[in-house]
Amino acid sequence: MSSEQKNIVSASHLPRWRGFNLLEKFTLDRNSPFRESDFEWMAGWGFDFVRLPLSYHCWIEGDKWVTDNWLKLKEDVLKEIDQAVEYGRKYKIHVNINFHRAPGYCVNPPAEPLSLWKDEEALDVCAFHWAHFAKRYKGIPNDQVSFDLLNEPARIPEETYVKVVKRLVDAIHSEDSNRLIIADGLSWGRDPVHGLVGVGVAQSTRGYDPMEISHYKASWVNWNENWPKPAWPLTRGYEVLGKDWLRKDRIDPWKELEKKGVGVHVGEWGAFQHTPHDVVLAWMKDYLELWKEAGWGWAMWNFRGSFGILDSNRKDVNYEDFHGHKLDRKMLDLLLQY
Repeated sequence: MSSEQKNIVSASHLPRWRGFNLLEKFTLDRNSPFRESDFEWMAGWGFDFVRLPLSYHCWIEGDKWVTDNWLKLKEDVLKEIDQAVEYGRKYKIHVNINFHRAPGYCVNPPAEPLSLWKDEEALDVCAFHWAHFAKRYKGIPNDQVSFDLLNEPARIPEETYVKVVKRLVDAIHSEDSNRLIIADGLSWGRDPVHGLVGVGVAQSTRGYDPMEISHYKASWVNWNENWPKPAWPLTRGYEVLGKDWLRKDRIDPWKELEKKGVGVHVGEWGAFQHTPHDVVLAWMKDYLELWKEAGWGWAMWNFRGSFGILDSNRKDVNYEDFHGHKLDRKMLDLLLQY
C-alpha cells in the first residue's frame, strides 16, 4: 500500500491515528473548557488524534433529567467544543467527537429517564443533537473531524443497535452527507457489528482485555479480592492469556470485519493506576505490536489521570516533572515506539 493510500480517510479505511481521550466534558461535574496545552504537548510528541467523550448534560439547559429540556442547547458550552476542534486544526490533531452520555443511553450510572433502544422520543432527541453537531461542523474535512456515535453499547440485540445507528447516520448525513462516522462495537465496544456493514460507518473497538490487567482494583467494575494479582502473561484458571490470546480474541474477529470493507480504530484502552507498572508496560507492548501489525490506530484512556501518561498517581513510578505535571516517561517512550 502506497503512502498516499495509507492516508486516505473514509469509513472503509481509517488512518492509523494515535492519541488520547480528553475528559473535560466526560461528565457534567467535570464540565470545563478543553486545554490548548494538551493539544500542544501531544503534537510536540508526534500524536495526531484526540477523542472527546462528551456528556450531553453539559450543553442542555435546566434539569438534565427532565426530558422537556433535552432540546434546549447552551451555546456557550458548545463553543467550548468548537474551541477543541480549532485546537485540533491548529496543531494538526484529528478530533473525534463522541457522545459518552447520549439522550437515552450511557454505559455509566445513573440510567437515563428514557431508553435510546426502546423509546422513540429518546432516539428523536439523540438524532436532533447529532444533526446539530453535523450542521455545526459541516465543511471541516474528515481528516480533521469525525463523529463516534455512542460510547460502548452493552449487550443489546444487534438489530436494535443497527436500527439506532442507521437513524443517527441519517440525521448526520441529512446535514453533512460526507461526514465520517464511527460506531462502537457491541458488548461495550468489544464485538464487531457485522449488521452495520454497508451502512457507511467505520467501527471502534477497545483494548481493555483482560480486565484483570486493565481494571485491577477498579470499584466501578465490581473488582474484589478474588481477582488474581496482575501478571503478564496472565493465568486464568487453566488458561494462559498472553499475546497469542490477544491476537485470537481481540484482533482476529475485527480483522474479519475489516475484510468486509470496514475501517477499524481502537477508541479506548489503558490500565488503571493500581496494576503494577511493569505488568502494564508488558501488556501494553503486546497490544501496541498487534495494532501496528493490524494497521490500526488507537486512543489511550486517558491523557491526564489514573490511566494516563500524566498525573496517574501510581505508587511504583518515578515521575518526571513536565510543566508542573507528573510524566510517566517510560510509558510515553513505549507509546512513541508504535
